[in-house]
Amino acid sequence: MARRKVSNTLALAVLGLLQEKAMHPYEMASTLRERGKDSSFKVNTGSLYDTVQSLRRHGWITEVETVRDSRRPERTVYATTDVGQQEFVSWVDELIRTPATEYPRFMAAVAYLGALGPERAVEALSERVRHLDRQIEESRQLQDETVGAGLLPRLFMIEGEYALCVLQAERAWTQRTRDEIRDGTLIWPEIEQVDRGREDKS
Repeated sequence: MARRKVSNTLALAVLGLLQEKAMHPYEMASTLRERGKDSSFKVNTGSLYDTVQSLRRHGWITEVETVRDSRRPERTVYATTDVGQQEFVSWVDELIRTPATEYPRFMAAVAYLGALGPERAVEALSERVRHLDRQIEESRQLQDETVGAGLLPRLFMIEGEYALCVLQAERAWTQRTRDEIRDGTLIWPEIEQVDRGREDKS
């Protein structure tokens, strides 16, 4: 599989927004934040402008006009090119079809949950459940305020449904594991501590 000339997911978000209409980068950033997509894509002014310029250099988007407003600096409006449209559709198709190996930090930490000891592990997992509860509530509220209120078609926010399912699944696993530690059904073996600073001279 050939490596794409532009491969960061923020570029995917930009191309996705330009499916709706031509936009300038400031409007792109505002729209991503309003729709809660900054939880899926890392959005900041510098990275967004760098991404837009990279897409322009590779011919995936093009300038269509410059908007002038006496109260604001000039803003360049962009639209996708035919090449950019083809790349976008191909990229989405590839990402949907083919699972990619990812390395979440939480999974890496869970591999060493035993290092915390039962009591501290219960405390840490309980705190994670509280954070997940807040994220789940925020996700539901955003869906209600956009799709539920009829402001956006469901298809435009469908990744929010997926993200909510992932959060709920993670919460269920985290709470279940915490409860198993708490009631003793998840066995916590006694691990002999080794003093690595000494050598056995016997």
